[in-house]
Amino acid sequence: MKTNRIYMQTKQLLAMLMSIVLLMSFSGAIMAGDFANLSKKKQTTLGLYMTSSQAYDYTMKNMDKTLFLDVRTPSELNYLGVASVMDANVPTDFMDSSAWDSKKRRYRRQHNDSFVADVDARLKAKGLNKDDTVILMCRSGKRSAKAVNVLAKAGYTKVYTVVDGYEGDKVKKGENKGRRMKNGWKNSGLPWTYSMDKDFMYITK
Repeated sequence: MKTNRIYMQTKQLLAMLMSIVLLMSFSGAIMAGDFANLSKKKQTTLGLYMTSSQAYDYTMKNMDKTLFLDVRTPSELNYLGVASVMDANVPTDFMDSSAWDSKKRRYRRQHNDSFVADVDARLKAKGLNKDDTVILMCRSGKRSAKAVNVLAKAGYTKVYTVVDGYEGDKVKKGENKGRRMKNGWKNSGLPWTYSMDKDFMYITK
């Protein structure tokens, strides 16, 4: 009887483990499918992606081995706040008040020619190298995707883009159409603040 009981318990345990493995595989397939269906503007040459929630969880568990950068313009951070766990702001570009984009009805952006050098400096300051994990986040995941490609060309091998960004995507239907209320760091209830640390900000001299 005792042998039969042990056998049954072992069988139940194996069944439970198999269920967990299958569930993890299924979840991974869903995640892979989600990222496979990303818009081309959010895809990168490295093919490494995280949602804002995944980026937060990963950073909290690997803070000393991860460089988490916000690549939005300094003005965006100033008025919209920042993720509490970011390492620094290294903008891919700046708002150019001398140039107007008539099609998009906003100021044009001017590329930050020092972007790679600025990231290199932040990486070095944290004691990391180009094979360590770097996570980039912008407003919605498009600029960060472009930034990943730039860093990949510069020799970085493990750069992730936060696909839903800080503000998330625009709602396409209903009374909130056009507003960034779908997914994203802020909409996911992740920690952020308006109070910024000068040492983490992008300040030109």
